[in-house]
Amino acid sequence: MESNKSKILIIGVTGRLGFELAKASLNSFHPTFGLVRDSAFSDPHKSQKLHTLSGAGLTLIKGSLQDEDILLEALKQVDIVICAVSSKQVPEQKLLISAIKRAGCIKRFLPSEFGADPDRTQVSDLDHYFYSRKSEIRRIIEAEGIPHTYVCCNFFTSVLLPSLVQPGLKAPPRDEVSIFGDGTAKGVFVKENDVAAFAINTVDDARTLNKVIYLRPKGNVYSMNELVGIWEGKIGKTLKRIYITEDELLKKIRETSYPENMELVFIYSAFVKGDQTYFSIESSGGLEGTQLYPHITYTTISEFLDNLL
Repeated sequence: MESNKSKILIIGVTGRLGFELAKASLNSFHPTFGLVRDSAFSDPHKSQKLHTLSGAGLTLIKGSLQDEDILLEALKQVDIVICAVSSKQVPEQKLLISAIKRAGCIKRFLPSEFGADPDRTQVSDLDHYFYSRKSEIRRIIEAEGIPHTYVCCNFFTSVLLPSLVQPGLKAPPRDEVSIFGDGTAKGVFVKENDVAAFAINTVDDARTLNKVIYLRPKGNVYSMNELVGIWEGKIGKTLKRIYITEDELLKKIRETSYPENMELVFIYSAFVKGDQTYFSIESSGGLEGTQLYPHITYTTISEFLDNLL
């Protein structure tokens, strides 16, 4: 089974998504490698994850995105590279791209994206280069002619959904709820392990070569009005809705210091500007993950909210 499966190198296996990507890769019988910084072994939380993954068959390679020689050695052992580093580390992929180019053996690169499509967001004056850094990495990949797949899953369910998109809350409200804009722009939430399953399915799929894969699963694409309606149905109670206008939200974003205001920027992007859903995937030239891989079962928003009751 393993011989015809691509060998996958994952960078960032101790992060939330990277850990799920490594598990999904191993579960799909891909020989899987993780590039891990030395410091991870002395962090109890990270070393526990590494222990779990190596027990499941992950091959650990010590190194970092700053070390091109180690990167080259690691790349020569694999066919596919998936990067799942944090947004702060996105620019550090430049050396990795140069190493991929030099290695010459990589069949596919999935850079660290896994959010809204950075080329389609409309918040560049507010986001402190969060999206433009990702777009810059895309342009370098394309200029170097590196085979790639970009995975745009929009929001993870662990972000914003546990509070029902209420900044500062840890659990969904039970009395009153703030709704941003007119509450009709739709956002998308996907659980990290589901994102990982879709991503791993793309690596050996000729249809996804040099394409953007969007995740808009049925049951996971809702406006704020709809989200509140689902939650009200679960708790059997009508919440008082307080509508925050676009201008009010923008004022709050500008008055809140960075990075504390980024949560508000993401809310503005998805639920006021509609950045995750305003365009048609078909006309964009992209592909939708659940249509490509109908066999993957995923957690819906309603199922996720059941766990918060």
